[in-house]
Amino acid sequence: MIIKKAELETVCGITSKLPANTRPEFAFAGKSNVGKSSLINAMMNRKSLARTSSQPGKTQTINFYNINDAVYFVDLPGYGYAKVSLEAKAKWGKMIENYLKKSQVLKAVFLLVDIRHDPTENDKMMYDWVIHNGYRPVVIATKLDKLKRSQIAAHVKAVRTGLGMEKEDVLIPFSAETKQGREEIWALIEGMCSEETSE
Repeated sequence: MIIKKAELETVCGITSKLPANTRPEFAFAGKSNVGKSSLINAMMNRKSLARTSSQPGKTQTINFYNINDAVYFVDLPGYGYAKVSLEAKAKWGKMIENYLKKSQVLKAVFLLVDIRHDPTENDKMMYDWVIHNGYRPVVIATKLDKLKRSQIAAHVKAVRTGLGMEKEDVLIPFSAETKQGREEIWALIEGMCSEETSE
């Protein structure tokens, strides 16, 4: 995918109405500081369109990025950040659930987990929740560059087992630093878009 245009088009807060987009949407979920903004920037070949922050819990809105007037990347609020009040967490949860249920054009949910660690309780919860809402999450195991090559297979297995993934479920190891995994993610997205046009 050659990126000719990438811009933040819509920002939805807790009370905002979701945009009635007609082009395919791909949502990105993951706990705070898992590297969601870095992944989105790497996918769009932009340095800082999605704002990265060392302060977890920064994304408190649903952000819609228009790419080439062809697809939308939807950045969902990070979950599982301890310093956020329970009330705020419940509101974000509602917001994400509302989006998953209401979007007419959501094609896939990418769930980001840190490849270096076993999935957390929150990761498992989010994984099950996405399935409960009718989607099979595509798991992206981030921070791949932090592992030695010899460690990768064991960590991928630990993530798959920890989340309870099925054999056919997709997991893509990814590094925002080296861009490894970027092409596979784009291939998956383009495949899903072309399935739609051939239906």
